[in-house]
Amino acid sequence: MATPAGDHGLDLRLMRILDVLLDECSVSKTATILGQSQPSVSLALKRLREILGDPLLVRSGVKLIPTEKGSRSEPKSRISCVRSMRSRFPRIHSTHGAIIAVSVFTPPIAWAPSSCRASASLVRREAPNMPLDFCTIPEESRIFTELEEGKLDMVIGNWPMPRDYLRFAPLLETDIVLVMRNEHSLAGRTRIDLQEYMSLDHLSPTPHTSPAISPIDGQLAQLDAKREIAMSVSEFTLVPHMLARTDLVFTSSRPFAEQMAQSGAFSIVGAPEELARMSFYTLWHERSHLSPATSGSGNCCAGLPKR
Repeated sequence: MATPAGDHGLDLRLMRILDVLLDECSVSKTATILGQSQPSVSLALKRLREILGDPLLVRSGVKLIPTEKGSRSEPKSRISCVRSMRSRFPRIHSTHGAIIAVSVFTPPIAWAPSSCRASASLVRREAPNMPLDFCTIPEESRIFTELEEGKLDMVIGNWPMPRDYLRFAPLLETDIVLVMRNEHSLAGRTRIDLQEYMSLDHLSPTPHTSPAISPIDGQLAQLDAKREIAMSVSEFTLVPHMLARTDLVFTSSRPFAEQMAQSGAFSIVGAPEELARMSFYTLWHERSHLSPATSGSGNCCAGLPKR
């Protein structure tokens, strides 16, 4: 016989289902282990989500993984701490940091629009003890795994096709342009076509370009084209110094190009129309959507719907 429901409406049956669900990360396996039907376990999961105010298990590609709250407790202590999962997170006392990875292809002027600067101010006001760690994006193969495992909280990027199962919010959309020194043979042109573009020697912000996470090479890959990268730099601050002494061209967002052009030493030329526009956005995993680090960070996009 089930025990009477407590303050949260939980009974031993629901807590047992929760325990197995978080171990197996599968409704069908849980149903088999407990000798119940899949619809019955699905209804129980729905009820647990309502009671605990958390999805508990979320999709990551073709599999289910626990949310941050769902994975926080060890199997032996889940039932005893399950009520505390419902409590509101005291953000102002939080020392749980948020790790935000920023694409090497993303110039600083582009990933700090006014909305995110305001969010940083909100973090300092509502969670002054919570550190934020901005770091470069790890190897392409690790980005999505680290989001899934909670090693990264958010990613700021601008590659053409982010994973569609991640939560997504736009930051900025802008034209793509070429930057070059004033003495370059193409300086003064309004725009160049794709054939001219492919014949140029290019400066890139990374020595190991990956079409999957590069906003330029990713778009070119969709066009079945590959540009010639003659030189690369690891930091955007080096770009003006390299362009000033060579005939290389640098493809970037218009805001960064205009910042460079303010010195009077560089010209801006429109990129081929095939490259379209560059979009900057934030990605985060469903598992951490309601986590203290995400909600407490003042993330400017945490409340937006999944795309």
